Amino acid sequence: MSDPQIPPIEEAYKFFNVELNPDGSLTRRTQLPTLPTLHEIDPNNPQIISLSKDIPLNAANNTFIRLFRPRSPPPNTKLPLIIYFHGGGFVFLSATSSVFHESCNRMSSHIPALIASVEYRLAPEHRLPAAYEDAMDSIMWAKSQALSGGGGDPWVKELADFSRVFLMGSSAGGNMVYRAGLEALDHDLRPMKIVGLIMNQPFFGGARRTGSELEHYNDRIIPLHASDLLWSLALPEGADRAHEYCDPFAGGGPHEEKIIRLPVTLVRGYSGDLLVDKQKELAEMLAARGGRVVAQFIDGGHHAVELYDPKFAEALYDHLRDFVCSVGVDNLATC
Repeated sequence: MSDPQIPPIEEAYKFFNVELNPDGSLTRRTQLPTLPTLHEIDPNNPQIISLSKDIPLNAANNTFIRLFRPRSPPPNTKLPLIIYFHGGGFVFLSATSSVFHESCNRMSSHIPALIASVEYRLAPEHRLPAAYEDAMDSIMWAKSQALSGGGGDPWVKELADFSRVFLMGSSAGGNMVYRAGLEALDHDLRPMKIVGLIMNQPFFGGARRTGSELEHYNDRIIPLHASDLLWSLALPEGADRAHEYCDPFAGGGPHEEKIIRLPVTLVRGYSGDLLVDKQKELAEMLAARGGRVVAQFIDGGHHAVELYDPKFAEALYDHLRDFVCSVGVDNLATC
């Protein structure tokens, strides 16, 4: 299988139903529905499993955090804090998008955990590294909450265990976890501690086509020419897929000394995802350089399948609970 049968990148504008404007902005004609927060319990609605609210992150960048908490958290127990970055190829979607709102809503109850879903800036209006900078803003927000004593957000004060902070991202959000996890090593985050990284189907690529990209070039969610377009819109002007923001192996990748210092890292993917080969290469590279890696690759599926298939979604939530409950805690009875 070779490149000639892959549609040209121009066709991807039709696939996404978007138009690039002369000023560099993007007209997005098709938008997924969004959902509002629900921050108070309705005693007459037992189907409510988690509560949510929006809190500011960086007013200058119009970023915020959509915070989720279980409706009925375990009594007298602090919960892990998961900082979550949504998918969308750095170009689409939001923490308010229905698929990510519902996913975080269920994860918060299922694990259980306090989940801070980050509304970050999108490309091409804000090309990389804008999203990566917003990821670091969210980590520093968590540190400020840990330092605030009684002055922070009430839900965070009541429930967050700052000794058990995780970074999690799906698709492009997985890339944000990787970059933020490495950058966080250069900061003093005390009294909080990041104990785990979760990269769910990270959106890595490169100049070289992988076998899975060519085999699954016509992926239903993100075909290869659509992936090419997303990177052309997200990367800095003039950069290509060989850039370190896209390819974790660019320039030889991070030094072994830094990888060894990373928290335990879950890399998760599906055999039917066109990006799976790059995900496997990343997991193998981290392990070979001394990283603590949990590689979890599931047969079948496709990119973002858990957003569309409840069976895959439930399996994801179970795997996340098992991982979170196995990291950074001595007593697992509360998990």
